[in-house]
Amino acid sequence: MSRINKNVILALLTLTSSAFLLFQLYYYKHYLSAKNGAGLSKSRGSKIGFDSTQWRAVKKFITLTSSQNVPVFLIDPSVLELINKNLEYVKNISHGSTSECKFFCVPREFTAFALQYHLWKNEEGWFRIAENMGFQCLKIESKDPRLDGIDSLSGTEIPLHYVCRLSTHAIHLVVFHERSGNYLWHGHLRLKGHIDRKFVPFRKLHFGRYPGAFDRPELQQVAVDGLEVLIPKNPVHFLEEIPHSRFIECRYKEARAFFQQYLDDNTVEAMSFRKSAKELLQLAARTLKKLGVRFWLSSGTCLGWYRQCNIIPYSKDVDLGIFIQDYKSDIILAFQDAGLPLKHKFGKVEDSLELSFQGKDDVKLDIFFFYEEVDHMWNGGTQAKTGKKFKYLFPKFTLCWTEFADMKVRVPCETIEYIEANYGKTWKIPVKTWDWKSSPPNVQPNGIWPISEWDEVIQLY
Repeated sequence: MSRINKNVILALLTLTSSAFLLFQLYYYKHYLSAKNGAGLSKSRGSKIGFDSTQWRAVKKFITLTSSQNVPVFLIDPSVLELINKNLEYVKNISHGSTSECKFFCVPREFTAFALQYHLWKNEEGWFRIAENMGFQCLKIESKDPRLDGIDSLSGTEIPLHYVCRLSTHAIHLVVFHERSGNYLWHGHLRLKGHIDRKFVPFRKLHFGRYPGAFDRPELQQVAVDGLEVLIPKNPVHFLEEIPHSRFIECRYKEARAFFQQYLDDNTVEAMSFRKSAKELLQLAARTLKKLGVRFWLSSGTCLGWYRQCNIIPYSKDVDLGIFIQDYKSDIILAFQDAGLPLKHKFGKVEDSLELSFQGKDDVKLDIFFFYEEVDHMWNGGTQAKTGKKFKYLFPKFTLCWTEFADMKVRVPCETIEYIEANYGKTWKIPVKTWDWKSSPPNVQPNGIWPISEWDEVIQLY
């Protein structure tokens, strides 16, 4: 009896202990974990975040640039987008006070920074120190396009990109150079033969697939994940610029060949016209920028830029294109306020709108509005005497930046297709006699305006 009682008691004790242990496990899993899970996860994530490869690489890079007084600023679109969504949080947080890595710890292979080259005082010294700190760096150089128009200086190389790798993360340092129109330009990241294509996945870089042009950003210093960094003061504007930043260089080599075959007109009249046309173009650009209206070089002005890197002296006008969806109702008033009276207005917003303004020295500004169809674009023309309508067809195109008349302006990215549509395959040959109603190969009749609408669609001043 005594033996049985002892066995029963031992079994009960074992069962009770097991039940208590199971209860503890259940309570911890379903109550304590639920109550403290967020805090534990946050603490664990914070620790992993600040120890992550990308954060350590960024911290080391910022330490390096700060110690060498290299004024880099953050341009990485993925990080800037996160910062912009939490801008008030970022502005209000102080250095070192954050407990969670929210921005630089987001998994990615690169972080992109930029610097303005004219502010970089010790390039070679910086490069050596970076390698001493454990970075493996590539320097990508190419010839300076700003010197292509000067035979004796063309071919001079400048740094365009640095790619510095630390462990599995890389810093892409985009080198911005100043251009004539008070804007910043970066070059194409073109890998030369000796460069290891497997050094980093170059195709995933946000910058360098093509040259780019940006407005000079005003910068602000903020604390991001415990690190002091400079960012564009208006990150939204900078982010909007990135997908539309592609830059096309003037073709100086082809322009020199053109002038060897067709002598440049350097008469007083030609030089006076070019000066007046340049001033008119600059005034038009300022006026449209204030309105927030995109425009591009069109017709003869676009041809002059592409063929000879200059204004065609016998064209007698400045031609611009604007997408009709960018039309603003106060555009005429804005030009008049700028000192450019309206010379004529043809068409209407819904169909074949064209504006012409009178500049000084009898140089006029023609603005053609473009309409988009499913497979092409077009702008219209109107003959004032007869009311006949004309349509000029263009293949679809996108817009790029270039430098012309000492400023940053847009041109069609698909430039040759655009020019050939307007001037045919023989666009390289100067033609001084031009009938806008029949000479362009892309022109076609488009009916006639009803007489009842003439007062609206044909306005001469």
